[in-house]
Amino acid sequence: MLQKLRWKFILINMSLVFLVLLLLALMQVAAAVQQQRDATNAALRLAIAWPEEGPDPLELGDSLHAPAVEHMVPALCIAIDGAGELRVITDGTVHISQESLEDLVELVLDRGSAAGELEEAGLRYLLRDGPGETRVAFADLTWEQTSLRGQLLTLFLALAAALGGFFLISLFLSRWALKPVERSWKQQQQFIADASHELKTPLTVILADTGLLLAHPEDTVDKQRKWVEYIRAEAGRMKALVEDMLFLARSDNAAAPVRQPCSLTDLAWSCLLPFEAVAFEAGVTLNSQVEEGLTIQGDQEQLRRLIMILLDNACKYAGAGGSVEVSLARRQDRLCLTVDNTGEPIPPEHLPHLFERFYRSDPARPQGGYGLGLAIAQAIVAGHRGTISVSSSREEGTRFTVLLPRQ
Repeated sequence: MLQKLRWKFILINMSLVFLVLLLLALMQVAAAVQQQRDATNAALRLAIAWPEEGPDPLELGDSLHAPAVEHMVPALCIAIDGAGELRVITDGTVHISQESLEDLVELVLDRGSAAGELEEAGLRYLLRDGPGETRVAFADLTWEQTSLRGQLLTLFLALAAALGGFFLISLFLSRWALKPVERSWKQQQQFIADASHELKTPLTVILADTGLLLAHPEDTVDKQRKWVEYIRAEAGRMKALVEDMLFLARSDNAAAPVRQPCSLTDLAWSCLLPFEAVAFEAGVTLNSQVEEGLTIQGDQEQLRRLIMILLDNACKYAGAGGSVEVSLARRQDRLCLTVDNTGEPIPPEHLPHLFERFYRSDPARPQGGYGLGLAIAQAIVAGHRGTISVSSSREEGTRFTVLLPRQ
């Protein structure tokens, strides 16, 4: 699908570029045709006004401004007196027989128009009546056709070269532009595969336990209590997993959460107090430094879940005899929440992937979870226009830093 999308992108891009270049080429051709026609008409007007005794000699420097069209466009002028005799006024570089001249003049007079083209002869003419005579000027159209063919060939080669260059650019741009789509597509496929794998295990357990229940229909519920509790536990795990996946799916497609004024200080304390018992059972020392009076515009339940995820993650990794430090303070126009824990550091190669969905790597991620906690934390922070980052070393431990705008 991505390959088809890439070629569709290239096709659309090339079509637009081709239309623009074709329009520019047609405008260039039209301008060139008009310019050549103007040059031919100028040569005709110059030839028909040419004095029989020739032009006056030019002074040095005036030649730069003298008309020289007659030297570029082959043209000749014929004068017709009252008796119908033909007289060549100027022939430039044109050599033509008397019989041909008479035929051309007859064609012009028969048409009765002051200007036009003789397609069969490949000439353009200009007719002008004067005192005692009529003048007819002829200009060869061959140079126009030759020049136009040359320009068309040049434009064709330039258009082909431009299209070839734009095709290569489109190939590069298609890969660059579709990288986010390709990454999202791969992440979606991986998400579906991981979700299916995670759901498969509890479903297998539930089906197995259900089979055991059905195998002993004569037993009471109390005798089968163990299998019922297993089914209930696995169903609860499935429910939690489905709710986490639904939260992430909604965070991808839904608008920003409804923000209301809430006290982040109170939220932090409401999360820290229950975790004191959890930390005590895990043999972890829980310390906190929470600045009073910190408020934020946000979703209270989502922010509570963010703090709980970070605390739960820190307590799991601090290890027996370790410690967890929680700090909440004002940093300029933002609120900074940091959660530090001791324990084994996270390998550097795992740090960029910690917030990916279903990503677990021992010891970077817990073995009992689904690998969605930190992904949910990142989604919550992003929904509040904040940032979350992680650093880890053996000397300083592991630190998660959340920066949230106050408004």
